[in-house]
Amino acid sequence: MRFQDSSTQARQPSLAEQRARQQALAEQERQEALAAEAARAAEKKSSTKKKLLIGTGVTVGLVGLVATFYTVAKPENVTAVCTTKDEIVDNDQNCDENYVRSHGGHVSGGFFFIPIGGGGGYNSYRYNYGGTGTIGQRVSGGSYTAPSNANVSTKSGKTVQRGGFGISGKSGTSGGTGKSGGS
Repeated sequence: MRFQDSSTQARQPSLAEQRARQQALAEQERQEALAAEAARAAEKKSSTKKKLLIGTGVTVGLVGLVATFYTVAKPENVTAVCTTKDEIVDNDQNCDENYVRSHGGHVSGGFFFIPIGGGGGYNSYRYNYGGTGTIGQRVSGGSYTAPSNANVSTKSGKTVQRGGFGISGKSGTSGGTGKSGGS
């Protein structure tokens, strides 16, 4: 029947219809509860994943910071070899300030000058940092620029330069008389 007029009353649902309706409502409530639980679990998982990612990022950052500190803070060991102006490896003593001065020479700008016998001028020497070679051979590799953060020593074990953060072992005076002003 497709049409009912207003005078007709709806019949009461049968027992089977009532039971089916109750089961459908219960199933709908169960599906809503499962969906809500899944949403809460996804939110919790997302929150945990975010916290894990943040924690991992912080950990990686700290490890990088510590590694950088140790790389910068720990000076490397570099061997210096004394070379002539022709880049030939020579005795370490020729680059020793005390030895040079005791033999009438002088030191200037990282160069060591020792007078040549007979008044014919000076032999000049300087350190090569990180280069290799034996006395009489041309130095191989290295640089003539002193490394800024390294423990530099000669093959004989004499310390040429200590590594650090640019702090020298000199006192706070500039080498003057301590007086200021003119004459």
